[in-house]
Amino acid sequence: MTDEEREARELASELARLQQEHRDLDAAIDALHQSPAPDLLRLQRLKKRKLQLRDRIAFIEDQITPDIIA
Repeated sequence: MTDEEREARELASELARLQQEHRDLDAAIDALHQSPAPDLLRLQRLKKRKLQLRDRIAFIEDQITPDIIA
C-alpha cells in the first residue's frame, strides 16, 4: 500500500467518524430543545462543536476530492 492510499484511507476513516459525531450532536441538540428547561450553555457548546465538525468535514472532503479544472 502506498503512502497516498494509506492517507486516503485514514482520511476516509476520520471523515466517517466525524460525520457520525456530527449526527450524534444533532440528535443531542434536538433532545435538548425538546426538554422543558434546556441548558442554554450546554446547547451553545454543542452547537459550536457541531460547527467545528462541519468545517473539519468540509476540509477533509476537499482533501479527498481531486481538484478538477474545468
